[in-house]
Formats: sequence, structure tokens, C-alpha cells
Amino acid sequence: MRLYLFHFLTSCDRGAIVLFLTAALLLPTGTVCAQEVAGIRSGPSRSGGTAFSDLPDAPRAAMAARETSEIPIEDKPHSEATVLNFPKHVLLDMGHIVISPVYIRGGDLKWLLPLAGASAAAFATDSHTMLEVVSRSPTLDLTSLNKTSINVSDGLRAGFIAAPAGMFVVGHLTHNDHARESGLLGVEAITDAYIVGEIVKLSSYRERPLTDNAQGEFFIGKTGTNGSFISGHALTAWSSAAVLAAEYKSPWAQVGIYSLAGGVSLTRVMGQQHFPSDVLIGSAAGWLIGHYVYRAHRHVH
Repeated sequence: MRLYLFHFLTSCDRGAIVLFLTAALLLPTGTVCAQEVAGIRSGPSRSGGTAFSDLPDAPRAAMAARETSEIPIEDKPHSEATVLNFPKHVLLDMGHIVISPVYIRGGDLKWLLPLAGASAAAFATDSHTMLEVVSRSPTLDLTSLNKTSINVSDGLRAGFIAAPAGMFVVGHLTHNDHARESGLLGVEAITDAYIVGEIVKLSSYRERPLTDNAQGEFFIGKTGTNGSFISGHALTAWSSAAVLAAEYKSPWAQVGIYSLAGGVSLTRVMGQQHFPSDVLIGSAAGWLIGHYVYRAHRHVH
């Protein structure tokens, strides 16, 4: 389904690309999928023993299906987050991500529209920002600021990968279920984000800022997995941050975690590695992936 979406995008302008890619990266809002709803059966009739009491109650079944479809995903039965269940959970996550646009509801517009507007503004100013605002050498060689920014972004991303992995190991060794599960969910979110990032890069073929005078054109060249859209660093950092911040709700922890994730996004632009739109949508998609993984697979409260 996602491949058909991106083939369709080849005929769209940038405004359409913003809307479709934002929708494609939207995570499920927590409702049960249609297959699960179809399996719901209505309970026994309470009509008081009339001649029709044994007949199927279609309206009641429909109401039950609608009510069940609104069950928050964190309240639905789900298997425990373990190493053995890890591959299954990743496959389930990918399925939910592919069909996620189906679950967009009117209430999502309160944040989806601002995100689409901000993305459209970022796309419209990408070239100007990279040519006139961010430090750039006339010879296209990386400046000292560019190199420092790249090193910082690489270091922060490594930290967001190492943190959940380390938490899982420590939690396993010390029998701390909270730390163990937090770490495993963080690794799962990072894995999901990596897969999504590679698919989008291979589908969008966007040029990097240092190519073609920072035009940032889509579907050009053979960039492959080295394409600019979307930022893999931002995806990784924000997916991990979303899980860690959800597990450790201290205000100081929230500020620290999200500040570091924001640092990854900022330094990818300052390093001339990505356009602002790349990191904006990458950050939003990463957060949505991490938030979904936390809600869908958490067991330890």
C-alpha cells in the first residue's frame, strides 16, 4: 500500500507531498482494526423472552462493534514485551503503520493540520534556509560548524540507541521489570523507525542539501538509502525519546530527553545533512512511532 502511495506522489507537487507523506506516517490512534471488529459477536438478547428473543440482534451487534472499535489501544489485550515476542511485535507494528491513515479521525486535525502547515512552510523555505541561513562553504566543503554539528548529531543518536539497550541489559540482570521493558520497547521503537525511514528514503529519492545548490528535489538521481527525506537521525532519536519520556514522567526527565532529541534534529540541519522539512517530519514520525509502541506493548506500570 505504501509503495502505491509513493508511486502516486510522483505526479504531485510539493504541497500534495506534504499532506500525503504526513498522513502516511501517522500512527494508529488506538482503535481496534476492522478484522478484530468483525470478529465481535453480540451477547444474548435481553428482550424478556418474546418470540424473537432467539433471533440475532443486528443493531446491538453493530453498537457493540462501534463501542469496541473505540477501545484505547493500551486497554486492549496484548502479549508481553519479551525478546521472543520482539519479531512478532515489529511485524504487527509495521502492519499498523501501513494502514494507519485509515484511522485518522476529526479529532486528529487539531495537530495534523498545524503539522501539515509547518511542513508546507518548511518545504517552501528549505532552499533559502540552507543557502542563506545555515553555515555553508562556497566550495561545498563542510565548515568547522558543519563538521561539529554532524559529530554532535551522531553522538546524540548513539546515546538514544545505547540508552534503551543498556536499560534492557541492566533491567534483565537486576530483575528490574520496569527498566527491562522500557529498554526493550525503546529498541522496538528504534527498529520500527529504522524500517520506516529506509522505506521512505527509497521511495522519495530526495537530494541532499549539498547537491544541486540545495534544491532538494524529489524523485531525482540515485540517492537510495542516502536520500535526504526523511532524517533517519531524527526518526531514531524521537522514537527512543518518546518511549523513555513516557516511561519516566518526571518533568526534569521530560525536559532533558526532549531537549536532547531536539538537539539531534537541529544539528542535522546545521551540519548541512538535511533540510528543515526532513527533520520536522522525521521528528514527528519518530515521536508517533515511539508513542504508539509504548501504548500498544507496555505491561509494567
